[in-house]
Amino acid sequence: QVQLVESGGGLVQAGGSLRLSCADSGRTFSTYTMGWFRQAPGKEREFVATITWNGGSTYYADSVKGRFTISRDNAKNTVYLQMNSLKPEDTAVYFCAASVLWRHPVAGQIPPSAAYEYPYWGQGTQVTVSS
Repeated sequence: QVQLVESGGGLVQAGGSLRLSCADSGRTFSTYTMGWFRQAPGKEREFVATITWNGGSTYYADSVKGRFTISRDNAKNTVYLQMNSLKPEDTAVYFCAASVLWRHPVAGQIPPSAAYEYPYWGQGTQVTVSS
């Protein structure tokens, strides 16, 4: 059973940083690909980043590449999203999610970046970036 709880959201000025955490209370965290998504008011849920079960491969949306970093600590059952150089357009509710896909990445394979590819979700944490 996967039970995900996000934390670390808040209000920050443009150009600032936040680190989101997502902890799993289950016993199988290390077997899942973990992703971060976000949803702004009136918009569809949007892919942000994903990381393989062992942290060996990562993949980012173009909109956050170079500013956000996804990482994980399997000993702590936690995945992180370090967000730097934040912009007002990064304002959204951020969700972590778990997938059974992308366990053994191969060249040319598209990492899971659609919401339907992640069956397990946290409740979300609000990130607000002021201008």
